Amino acid sequence: MTTPHNSQLHICHIITRLIVGGAQENTLLSCEGQHANGHKVTLITGPAEGPEGSLLGRAQSSGYRVIVLPEMKRAIHTRDMTVARKLAATITELRPDIVHTHSSKAGILGRWAAKHAGLTDHGGAVIHTIHGLAFTAGTNRLVNGLYAMAERWAAPRTNLIVGVADSMATQSLAAGIGRPGQYVTVYSGMELDPFLSPPRPRDIVRQELGLTPQDIVIGTIARLFELKGHDDLIDVAGRLCAANPNLKFLWVGNGSWRERLLDRVKSLGLESRFVLSGLVPPAKVPELIHAMDIVAHPSRREGLARALPQGQLAGKPCVTYDIDGAKEAVTHNQSGFVIPPFDIPAFGDALGRLAGDESLRNQFGTTGREQARNRFDTGVMVHNLEVVYRAALAGQLADEHFRLPGMR
Repeated sequence: MTTPHNSQLHICHIITRLIVGGAQENTLLSCEGQHANGHKVTLITGPAEGPEGSLLGRAQSSGYRVIVLPEMKRAIHTRDMTVARKLAATITELRPDIVHTHSSKAGILGRWAAKHAGLTDHGGAVIHTIHGLAFTAGTNRLVNGLYAMAERWAAPRTNLIVGVADSMATQSLAAGIGRPGQYVTVYSGMELDPFLSPPRPRDIVRQELGLTPQDIVIGTIARLFELKGHDDLIDVAGRLCAANPNLKFLWVGNGSWRERLLDRVKSLGLESRFVLSGLVPPAKVPELIHAMDIVAHPSRREGLARALPQGQLAGKPCVTYDIDGAKEAVTHNQSGFVIPPFDIPAFGDALGRLAGDESLRNQFGTTGREQARNRFDTGVMVHNLEVVYRAALAGQLADEHFRLPGMR
C-alpha cells in the first residue's frame, strides 16, 4: 500500500446504487475530484434501479474504475451476505489504502467486508459517510432499532466517520454509536458555477414550463416519495393560492408517489397551480432552481439536503424544517426560515410571507448565496476528505468539535 504523506492513494468507494440523489452526487464528485488529483479511485455499486434516474453512465465515463455488483440492492435482501462476501473478495484483490462507504446499507456491508478482508491489518483505513440517519428514518421502531444496532456494531470497525453535518455526529453519539473522536464533518460539495450563473436565462426556462413573469414560484427538488414532505405542501396550497392568485408550485423530480400526489392536487382543484418537471438530469437542476422564487424543503429526514445550499447559491430564500443539518445550511431569519419539525401551518405561513414580500426574498437570497459559496465548494470537500484519509491512516482522531487540523 502507498500511504506516505502526499503519495498517491488507492481509494475504494462503496455505495448501494447510483440513482440521481444527494448521496450519490456527493460520492461521484468525491471520486471525480480524487481522480483529478492523481489518486487511484475504484467505485463499487449496485445497479442504478428506480424511477429517480441513473448516474451510472456518468461514473463509467469519468476515467476511474467502476465495478457493478448486480446482487447489491437498496432494500434488505436475502442475498446481502453474498454481496458482503463479494465485497470482501474484491477488497482483498484490490488492496486499497482507503475503503470509503456511503449510506447505511452499503456502510454496514462494506465495513463488514473491509474487516474480513483484513484491510486495517495491512495498514489501510475504513471511512464511512453518514448522508442521513437510517435509524431515525421511519415510523417502524423495530426497523429503526435494527439499523441502530447494526451501526453500533459497525462503528468500532471504522477509523473515522464523516457526517455531512455536525448533527449527524450529535445524533449518532446520542444513540450510542461510536466515540466522539471518530466523527468529523465534511460538508457536501457542489459544482458552484451553474448555480451562481445559470446555463440558460430564467425567462426562457419559465416560459418553457408555462410560467408567466408575474408568477411567484415555490419550488421543491426531491423524489416524489415518502418522507419528502410533498403532502405538507398540498396541505397548505389551498390557503396560499387563495391569498395569492399568481402563486405556483414547481416540483422537480419523479418517484412512485407521483400519481397519488397528483390525485390529491386534483381533488382540491389546484391542477393549474402545480407544475411537475418530471425526471431531469442533474445538469438541468440549476436552471430550474433559478426559475423559482422560493425553495421549499419539507423533508422529514435528511443529512443535509443538497437542495438547500443549491437554492441559496442560486440566490433563493429557503424554507425548511429544523431537522438534521438543515440549520447548518439555512440561517433562520437571515437566509430563510427554519421551522419547528413538521409544524405544517407555520411552514405555510413562512412560504406565504416570502411569497408576498419581494424585498425579503431578495435580502434572504443575497445573504444565503454568500454563506453557501464559502461552505459547499467541491474543491473544499475533496481537500477535507483527503485530510480525513491521511488522519485515519496515521491513527489520528478528531477533536470534540468534529474537526481535524488542515480542514478548511
